[in-house]
Amino acid sequence: MATMESLIGLVNRIQRACTVLGDHGGEGMSLWEALPSVAVVGGQSSGKSSVLESVVGRDFLPRGSGIVTRRPLVLQLHKTEGGTEYAEFLHAPRKKFADFAAVRKEIADETDRITGQTKQISNVPIQLSIYSPNVVNLTLIDLPGLTKVAVEGQPETIVQDIEMMVRSYVEKPNCIILAISPANQDIATSDAIKLAREVDPTGERTFGVLTKLDLMDKGTNALDVIEGRSYRLVYPWVGIVNRSQADINKNVDMIAARQKEREYFESSPEYGHLSHKMGAEYLAKLLSQHLEKVIRQRIPSIIALINKTIDELNAELDRIGRPVGVDGGAQLYTILEMCRAFDRIFKEHLDGGRPGGDKIYGVFDHQLPAALKKLPFDRHLSQSNVRKVISEADGYQPHLIAPEQGYRRLIEGSLGYFKGPADASVDAVHFVLKELVRKSISETEELKRFPSLQSDIAAAANDALERFRDESRRTVSRLVEMESSYLTVEFFRKLNAEPEKGNNNNSSSGPNADRYTDNHLRKIGTNVSAYVNMVCDTMKNTLPKAVVHCQVREAKRSLLNQFYAQIGRKEKEQLGRLLDEDPSLMAKRESIAKRLQLYKAARDEIDSVAWK
Repeated sequence: MATMESLIGLVNRIQRACTVLGDHGGEGMSLWEALPSVAVVGGQSSGKSSVLESVVGRDFLPRGSGIVTRRPLVLQLHKTEGGTEYAEFLHAPRKKFADFAAVRKEIADETDRITGQTKQISNVPIQLSIYSPNVVNLTLIDLPGLTKVAVEGQPETIVQDIEMMVRSYVEKPNCIILAISPANQDIATSDAIKLAREVDPTGERTFGVLTKLDLMDKGTNALDVIEGRSYRLVYPWVGIVNRSQADINKNVDMIAARQKEREYFESSPEYGHLSHKMGAEYLAKLLSQHLEKVIRQRIPSIIALINKTIDELNAELDRIGRPVGVDGGAQLYTILEMCRAFDRIFKEHLDGGRPGGDKIYGVFDHQLPAALKKLPFDRHLSQSNVRKVISEADGYQPHLIAPEQGYRRLIEGSLGYFKGPADASVDAVHFVLKELVRKSISETEELKRFPSLQSDIAAAANDALERFRDESRRTVSRLVEMESSYLTVEFFRKLNAEPEKGNNNNSSSGPNADRYTDNHLRKIGTNVSAYVNMVCDTMKNTLPKAVVHCQVREAKRSLLNQFYAQIGRKEKEQLGRLLDEDPSLMAKRESIAKRLQLYKAARDEIDSVAWK
């Protein structure tokens, strides 16, 4: 099995890497949160700083009255095999602090950098790592001291703000709570124990620490608490003797202070029988052992979270696209893959897999019939216009049998009106196709990383649609002209075969007698109108076929054909310019790739260390 130091040390390294990458989780639990750590909780002046310094064996925390800890301090202890002790801050990664007085100043300066030289607090943590042979591998989070009232210079909400910040850490199920309470105060008033009981009612995550045992009134002791009679915890209470103010003023070495603490417990008549379970050194080992146990219990769920996150990161990389090769062949392949992805989505819009293609059907089913209905045939075939056209067609010689030339002119004039709805249908379908191109480009996730390629594909697609529209216009125009060029003779033969309705009294007067009678003009208009309606029914069917053939079918078959031909002739540098990625996407991919590398490395390390 792995040693306690290697397993906790591994967790420390992973947590630090998570912090560097800003991986604190999104919607679900982050790897940082899944890995257990110890949050130090206590009221102001409860001795939190002294406990932390005793565990580290160094005097490194800012001191003073009021709220001194105004930002969370994530303290990672790394046990080394000999060598020099030193500290590193995440915000100054290339600087090693061997002077711990400089560490204290840096904490104060970094706190002021975020909060200003005020008594405000901030939930932005300071990340500090300490490397020393005198520590155990451990992650401790020092939180601002709980307080009951706001003092001069503090906002009125300071009490609630601090409690909310502390809760945001201790409510997490993988957080171990180190509840600090001074022995010279009634345990029933302990802010730390009260909060711990609320967020951890079973006590499975709570360790109790009694500080300032040496400052209790003479004749009193804390045995009722330490031995669990006053307030029982799942884990034994640990007593701590803080350095005296005189020792602090004299800069007494922390290692010497540890020795002095050991001597106090060993020689104490009240606590002597518990001396092996008292003091900062024992507390550090106890926490480290418990942390190792919790980590080992959590390994299956940690590995499951890591695997789930790796799958999610891989899926996200696939969605935004993997890095593009630098050689021309790889670049050409990438461009063609982007084009195919766009073309696939465009066809899905047309064929019904995605919305939008139905609008083309709407042009044929609603827009075209409505436009045909509005054509001014009534005006064109009015009695006055029929008389005018028939008269002009006869010229100086009146028609003998039937006004055929007048019929032809009336029909040609009527059929000419079909050109407007035909062109309007072509344009309407063109605009639908253009909109589908725009939508398809925006919906092609792979293309979002290449703005220049997006623009070029859009331009090429729209150029192709313009060509298809021109061909479609020519085709529908020919359809209309074809109807005018050759009239269906059978239609009029049938009309002539039908018996003449109405009064036949004037039939002996000769064919020209009723040349301009109202009945005759009405009959001509009715006959032309019937023929035009017949052609109209034909147009309703043939125009959509022509438009679909020339525009929709070609858009599906050859929308990017010319673009493919142009791409094949481009040099490597020109291809590279098309693949100029959006800088924000490049940064996102780099971030995902680093997180992916972290999670894979974490999985491999946990596997190798945990199951040795």
